[in-house]
Amino acid sequence: MLKILHRIVEMTGKYKGRIRASYITAFLKGLMMRAPLILCFFCISFFMQGEMDRTKAVFLGVAALVSVILEALFEHISNVLQSATGYMVFADMRLRLGDHLRKLPMGYFTEGNIGKVSSVLATDMVFIEENCMGVLSELMTFIISQGLMNIMMFMMDIRLGLLSLFIVAVFILIGNLMLKTTLKHSVIKQEDCESLTEEVLDFAEGIGIIKSYNMLGEKSKRLTDEFEKSCKESIDFEVAYGPWARALYLTFGIGTALLLALCAYLFNAEKISNVYMVGIALFLFDMFVSIKSYYGQMARLTVTNASIDRIEEVFAAKELVDDGKKKFVNQPDKDEKTVEIAYDDVSFAYTDKDVLKNVSFEVRKGEMTALVGPSGGGKSTIASLLARFWDVKSGRILVKGEDIRNVSLGDLMDQISMVFQRVYLFQDTVYNNIAIGRPNATKEEVIEAAKKARCYDFIMQLPDGFDTVIGEGGASLSGGEQQRISIARCILKDSPIVILDEATASVDADNERAIQEAISELCKDKTLLVIAHRLKTIKDADQILVVSDGKIIERGNHETLLSKNGTYAHMVSLQAS
Repeated sequence: MLKILHRIVEMTGKYKGRIRASYITAFLKGLMMRAPLILCFFCISFFMQGEMDRTKAVFLGVAALVSVILEALFEHISNVLQSATGYMVFADMRLRLGDHLRKLPMGYFTEGNIGKVSSVLATDMVFIEENCMGVLSELMTFIISQGLMNIMMFMMDIRLGLLSLFIVAVFILIGNLMLKTTLKHSVIKQEDCESLTEEVLDFAEGIGIIKSYNMLGEKSKRLTDEFEKSCKESIDFEVAYGPWARALYLTFGIGTALLLALCAYLFNAEKISNVYMVGIALFLFDMFVSIKSYYGQMARLTVTNASIDRIEEVFAAKELVDDGKKKFVNQPDKDEKTVEIAYDDVSFAYTDKDVLKNVSFEVRKGEMTALVGPSGGGKSTIASLLARFWDVKSGRILVKGEDIRNVSLGDLMDQISMVFQRVYLFQDTVYNNIAIGRPNATKEEVIEAAKKARCYDFIMQLPDGFDTVIGEGGASLSGGEQQRISIARCILKDSPIVILDEATASVDADNERAIQEAISELCKDKTLLVIAHRLKTIKDADQILVVSDGKIIERGNHETLLSKNGTYAHMVSLQAS
């Protein structure tokens, strides 16, 4: 238990001083809570000894009032130092998590980790924040208070002290056995929570496909099974915890009865005075409250321990190294165009399976290089490596003569704009979705980018124009409209290199013309790396690379590749037919 408490405090980082300071105020609050009992003992003692007078009565009354006021004050200070600090701790932690996630390779988000991240944010952090941070100081107070109560028993009579110590030992034994059980079930419970979150996300994201293929029954059953599994584990947790909790309550009751019996025996044997007997009777039923309450928090602390494991697991995911210090240097054009992008013997593997094998090519400034080939051949991986969504396994990628690992990710992304088939727009205004391209752009520049992307006219027809809030993922816009807004974003960014996953591959003819015009505006005087699906759109490319099974099997321009009568020529023939 103490190890778990220490772990929670260490997790608070720079705020742990405030948490530890709250121990003092919580302890003082505990003393003030017991002050009325102590005053009551003195009051009864004065009456029994015939020493009560007006002065003592006034003093005891004022002292009782002061103790109540101080208790409220110490509780307020403890809450400020503890509960409020908990919210600050997790506010900072969420910001750190966001910063951490943006530095992870894209592979992390394709390995089933979305449910883990969602569960950490929505369940684990919230649980600790709301259920644990507010009781840390009280738990430490319980330990101190129990020690003081045992010392008081030893002061009254050594036999009372020894019996109270034995009962505390029984509490600790039961508590440790309960801890082993609850720790095991807490881990399973939190894993089930993660699995449930993953299933809910999968169901929500795929609801369109599920409905269109009339799979609601099958998919709903999977989701229902996850809910039932989570419910069963929660019940199993309580079933496993319940007997130990009852054992604690029985120990509390039996221990109190034994202590009372020993007090009565000592009193009858005239080993303790009647005043002491009254004092013991007053404190008796509070004797083991502290340790009972301490172990009563066991369930929430073991769940907290499992939650911290999962939080640390996410933070432990290896980030892409971003310690580059070099800067890109824009060299003036010479008679021969300079090399803007170079892949030098690049190999890459997602896990153990090689995806790219010894890929080498150059892209000159202002030229278009198209990547074509069968699905799964490695085209998208080549483009993703340029943006450092992953790092190469071997070889290197150079931009403007610099290895992209030797410059910061921020500087690299300033050089690159990307337009993919799958567009994501944020639940925000149209204006802000475009301005993401360059947040410091003026309103006039944003509007001009929208005009060049051929989306100004339909934006002005929206209810609030540029201030219209679009649904998450751009749900309130058509696919072609979403695509044009994403192109406007790239036009505004105005990066020298454009990665283009042919944006017109899955839109209607009306939108295709507008999108092609928008792409033409985007690509003026830019260096292009194009993933081509429709071969007719890359006939004029300066260089075409045919990628298959992770290798470049053909290269050249359109006419050269047709004359070879190889894979490219076969692909052109198939599309023509």
